[in-house]
Amino acid sequence: MAKEMLTLETFEEASEIVSKVTRETKLIYSEYFSNVTGNKVYLKPENMQLTGAYKLRGAYYTISTLTDEERAKGLITASAGNHAQGVAYAAKAYGAKAVIVMPTTTPLIKVNRTKGYGAEVILYGDVYDEACAKALELAAEKGYTFIHPFDDLRVATGQGSIAMEIVRELPLVDYILVPIGGGGLATGVSTLAKLLNPKIRVIGVEPAGAACLKASFEADKVVTLEGVNTIADGTAVKTPGEKLFPYLKQNLDDIITVEDSELVVCFLDMVENHKMVVENSGLLTVAALKHMKAEGRKVVSILSGGNMDVITMSSVVQNGLIARDRIFTVSVLLPDKPGMLAKVSGILAEQGGNVIKLEHNQFVSINQFVSINRNAAVELRITLEAFGTEHKAQIIDALEKAGYRPKVVKTNI
Repeated sequence: MAKEMLTLETFEEASEIVSKVTRETKLIYSEYFSNVTGNKVYLKPENMQLTGAYKLRGAYYTISTLTDEERAKGLITASAGNHAQGVAYAAKAYGAKAVIVMPTTTPLIKVNRTKGYGAEVILYGDVYDEACAKALELAAEKGYTFIHPFDDLRVATGQGSIAMEIVRELPLVDYILVPIGGGGLATGVSTLAKLLNPKIRVIGVEPAGAACLKASFEADKVVTLEGVNTIADGTAVKTPGEKLFPYLKQNLDDIITVEDSELVVCFLDMVENHKMVVENSGLLTVAALKHMKAEGRKVVSILSGGNMDVITMSSVVQNGLIARDRIFTVSVLLPDKPGMLAKVSGILAEQGGNVIKLEHNQFVSINQFVSINRNAAVELRITLEAFGTEHKAQIIDALEKAGYRPKVVKTNI
């Protein structure tokens, strides 16, 4: 059982073993985020890992520690997607059968890629916890060897190899920001970081809608949330790991929670400034950068994964543009006579606003505007592209000066 202890020796062993199957994800210095936050920001791009996420590390190391008999029974796990791919890949490498139980809400790209590595996929439950209960039931029924996605010290040891790489490349790192779902990654990274250099501060980051570890810290014991609600599906966990909790209490310096709306904006930042696709859970540490003091510190944000399906990506981009005031909808009241639409269009053209959609409504709600004469006025809703908040204000001001009494309304595109 010595290998299950989170010691420097086992971390070194795990780092050597996982290096056989992982890609080298060298740190990327981010001039953009450094300028925005006032710290020296480096990105650890595990979204570029072989299976699209860091989870391959823990899965492969854990399976390497199993006996031939344990592997021959077949392997089973539950996962929202990234651990699933890690187990599927590692099982294939060892010639073992893999069964993966995934929540029904798992993005299609994660399901298909897991199947692509040869695993049998079972969709069950709305969240990870329900899928995990089903996986444990099947393990008992069929005799499979269960590989926990986070609450296993071997898994955490494999994940900790990330910290080994960070410190080797950036020995004077001040902060490491790590996403938290169940706590496996945070346990491995924080424990090894403290072993290598106790001065390194490790900050865990959770979605506000699934902050199970923060709640557990506050209660000083592992607690289960009644429910989770976040677009960060990879960290939508109701209960942190029981085995991991003591290590997290000892080695994590703080926990930051971020709202989903912050992740949406960060997706745009990452695509536009680094040309990288990072899934919502991987963006937690990017969003957390703006919660930190500007002290010129060396900060590493771990981008835990990049497995995002195109439908989710489309929704995030759209909402991110709206949040940044680069797409907005304005409603104006016009006299119901020819030529008025052309006049409004002219104002928008002069201000450089690009029209995406127009809605012309002769049956305007009398409660929305001062005018109640439906024969003399119609409502025009215009959805526009702008360069940002200042440009949006400029367009609205021009409409106001022209006497159209513009009202910003919810954008639906």
